[in-house]
Amino acid sequence: MTSVELTDDYRLLVEQARALLSGQAHRIANAANLSALLYQALPELNWAGFYFLEDGALIVGPFQGKPACVHIPMGKGVCGTAAATRQTQRVADVHAFEGHIACDPASRSEIVVPLVVADEVIGVLDIDSPNANRFSAEDQAGIEALARVYLNSIAGQN
Repeated sequence: MTSVELTDDYRLLVEQARALLSGQAHRIANAANLSALLYQALPELNWAGFYFLEDGALIVGPFQGKPACVHIPMGKGVCGTAAATRQTQRVADVHAFEGHIACDPASRSEIVVPLVVADEVIGVLDIDSPNANRFSAEDQAGIEALARVYLNSIAGQN
């Protein structure tokens, strides 16, 4: 995770997410609400949502945007790479990312944050944009903070 300071916009969004997910620990319900919040709050997105690890592959979870790829193998594409490496993937041009899986050909940039609980990857938070180079280091810090809010909520720690 990055050490960039959160902007005021992301601090506010983190507080909104905490309030929205407060008192609820259901992973699907919280993923659905956080996906909707992100899709509405962040400009220039065409997809925001979750993939959850099941039987060694990422399976689409709650999201906002066009229909998505249902099954992503570990280590494949931006999402599979984030899950396999346990590292956030911030990709300025997905068409230059070796092995990119084009679920929506309109996507140009992507950021994927791995979700890790008790040293186990449970899935990823995936956000796509139709604009190249949409996601900055500040976006990465904010989206990683939002992923932590989600993880804390499903652990009952909000």
